[in-house]
Amino acid sequence: MSTSSSGLGAFPNVRMRRNRAHSWSRRLVRENALSPNDLIWPLFIIDGESQRQAVSSMPGVERLSIDLIVKAAGDAKALGIPAIAVFPNTAPADKTPDAKEALNADNMVCRAVRAIKDAHGDDIGVICDVALDPYNSDGHDGLVRDGKILNDETVDVLCQQAIVQARAGCDVLAPSDMMDGRIKSIREALDAEGFQNVQLMSYAAKYASGFYGPFRDAVGSGGVLTGDKKTYQMDPANSDEALREVALDIAEGADMLIVKPGMPYLDILRRVKDAFAMPTYAYQVSGEYAMIEAAAQNGWLNGEAAMMESLMAFKRAGADGVLSYYAPRAARLLNDT
Repeated sequence: MSTSSSGLGAFPNVRMRRNRAHSWSRRLVRENALSPNDLIWPLFIIDGESQRQAVSSMPGVERLSIDLIVKAAGDAKALGIPAIAVFPNTAPADKTPDAKEALNADNMVCRAVRAIKDAHGDDIGVICDVALDPYNSDGHDGLVRDGKILNDETVDVLCQQAIVQARAGCDVLAPSDMMDGRIKSIREALDAEGFQNVQLMSYAAKYASGFYGPFRDAVGSGGVLTGDKKTYQMDPANSDEALREVALDIAEGADMLIVKPGMPYLDILRRVKDAFAMPTYAYQVSGEYAMIEAAAQNGWLNGEAAMMESLMAFKRAGADGVLSYYAPRAARLLNDT
């Protein structure tokens, strides 16, 4: 349909560039806005004190010991970032086929959550991953038997993991495993233990993606992963299936939703937000981050501009917020504008 026949006018009476001519007018007509309130910062935990380890496949990202995680949480709070998400790099000796370290009330995640809450209270939210891949010697999100990932047995363990993390003081539990029925079971387990106010941020549409490699390096699961995750994470070719997954998680008690990865799945993000109008978040995953950083370091693009454009793309597609390793850098820029 042409602009003239649609009733919206036509050139030369209509000149779209008029509204773009000045910074103030571009700001005045801007359809979407990004602020530090839209950001969640994922952080990687290691044992020790005053320890930093660079993640080679994610330039600028470090694994941090708990004392430095507490400081990072304070930095996030000062920048206006509402929440951080914590992921452990579990020692190889603590990885077992039954992922029992996930249920240890004194594991790195639980110690980190207690330390963050002791230092910062409710001034910043703490999100904990609910999945077994950091603790599983097979590198999978679920228990493995004879090469098959077990669904119901895994859900039982995830419920126990969720309770352990809630007792440590976690504000939001984020099941990322993609087992069937886990949201309902975890919600019931939390409520039975008196944790009715602990929120569930479900990785409701999580794809079996090639963009996760650097993350697996960061948490130490990549080197031990046997096979792939295609029997439980979603097929990248599917879109309608994502809406079914999301609908089930909402019905089972999810408070918030995550679409993962982010940039290659903007269409999924838009469909989910339009269909359900639920709080919905995109995860700008490690591979997306690494690509931008690699290109920027090689002088192939303006890294800062690409960072901010990519974050705005998530907002434009319907995201209420973004989990991004760029969170503190983006927040500093946004606070300076």
